[in-house]
Amino acid sequence: MKSSDFEAPAKRWSPLSLVWLAALWMGLLANWPLWQRMLALPELQGTKGVGFVLLFAAMVVALHGALASLLAWPRLVKPVLVLCLMSAAAAAHFMGAYGTVMDPTMIVNVLQTDVKEARDLLSLRLLASLLLLGVLPAVWLWRRPLAPLAWPKRLGWNLAAFAGGLALMVGLAMSSYADLASTMRTYPSLRYMMNPLAPFWSLGVVAVESHKAPDGPPAVVAADARWQPTDPHGRPRLLVLFVGETARAANFSLNGYGRPTNPRLAGLDVLSFRQASSCGTSTAASLPCMFSHLGRSGFLDRAGDQENLLDALQRAGLAVLWLDNQSGCKGLCDRVPHAHATEAAGRTPLPAGLCEGGECLDMALLHDLDTRLQSLDAERRQRGVVLVLHPMGSHGPAYFRRSPPELKPFTPECRSNALQQCPREQVVNAYDNSIAYADTVLAETIQWLKRQGAYDTSLLYVSDHGESLGENNLYLHGVPYAVAPREQTHVPWILWLPDDSARRFGVDRRCLQSQLDLPLSHDWLSHTVLGLAEVHSAIYRPDWDLLRRCRATP
Repeated sequence: MKSSDFEAPAKRWSPLSLVWLAALWMGLLANWPLWQRMLALPELQGTKGVGFVLLFAAMVVALHGALASLLAWPRLVKPVLVLCLMSAAAAAHFMGAYGTVMDPTMIVNVLQTDVKEARDLLSLRLLASLLLLGVLPAVWLWRRPLAPLAWPKRLGWNLAAFAGGLALMVGLAMSSYADLASTMRTYPSLRYMMNPLAPFWSLGVVAVESHKAPDGPPAVVAADARWQPTDPHGRPRLLVLFVGETARAANFSLNGYGRPTNPRLAGLDVLSFRQASSCGTSTAASLPCMFSHLGRSGFLDRAGDQENLLDALQRAGLAVLWLDNQSGCKGLCDRVPHAHATEAAGRTPLPAGLCEGGECLDMALLHDLDTRLQSLDAERRQRGVVLVLHPMGSHGPAYFRRSPPELKPFTPECRSNALQQCPREQVVNAYDNSIAYADTVLAETIQWLKRQGAYDTSLLYVSDHGESLGENNLYLHGVPYAVAPREQTHVPWILWLPDDSARRFGVDRRCLQSQLDLPLSHDWLSHTVLGLAEVHSAIYRPDWDLLRRCRATP
């Protein structure tokens, strides 16, 4: 006889047992950012608050267990639970480390993240979270043998567990309905922290919304767009539109910040409009919105995909170029000439030290820009040129990568992408260094524009959204817009309009100077650009043209 004949047979597990154990593990441990956030709420202080959080935790476990019970089939249960555990572990890290929530906008950001952005998010804390909350329990449950059961009985047990879990959750909710309703109404973002239900729910919403979009090309916008210059014999206009990345207005010394983050721009007679608001709190939300003529509310309510400002400018006959040093234009530049900063414009290679590991500092946007300008259609250039530059700017969490070693006025800086592990002053130093470097890039762009004697030149810099730097334990961006802190929606809006260009454009600079505290938003961007480019169309709204009120002949 073999020794194995005397060994006790291995315990066989019901799929439902694994489901509810996993629900308990994820509900209690992988939701630690949710419990941390709730316990910090002023309404949930004291013994009563702790009791409510424990009740809410039981509701989360019951809900996840109920839903997963429907998938408790022998061939399905283990892959599903492994996916849930790994997703919950990753989401727990990012919610806990940066204060984010897993709403549909954040899922879009995740889906559009490129390799360079993903690399900046890797850390030992992420690895530890994946290992402890995901890999270890996944390995344990994968090794559990499953007990056989006829499928009719399995179906009955699964449905019974589903119904029981829902009944338990509803019963718990009704036992403290007033507190639950008040908390969810006051802090709606908490629903997007239930892990891993929130990430999967948001992914489903994104998938459904993407399939709602009609097939075919985007709807035509500004079919009547035409170039109509005030002086047909004057020089063509050259506008550089800098779509700044992750810059918050509060850290610009041009707006009253106490540190000299804009020393060069301060000497170039730029106009900084101090009360500008963004369309969203992420690039994926803001970029398409700010290039739409509809404004934020109209953009959110639109029926389907539409053309944008760049299409209107090109239809009017202007030369348009999108030059990127980011993860892409989110579809905005698909129908106009576009390039990436890593792609050399001509035979001149990028200078050594400007790019490393496939990622470039923003000064690469200006390398051989004359060649890029001359490569545009000559006939279109005679009407006017709009260059859109999309920099890395202050994209986090690796702020220290956004500025070169020789241009770091604020030290010591946080050299980690695990921002919560650095002293906050070092995080701010690294971020402010990125703003100071953006100041250098913008100043060099203006110097380049001054050399373009064949054009009437101007520059407009607007950030897509702001950034949290540890205020209220929040980092980065992407908080749902309705509850987003001002740090994520208050953005810089800077205009360089030299006197000679202002005169030819018919704009009174003293009038503009008096408008620096005018409340404006991304809604105004497309219409201000249409005005600067002298493009006429029925979509143009003069009340959203920043320069219109200061023109000699409105």
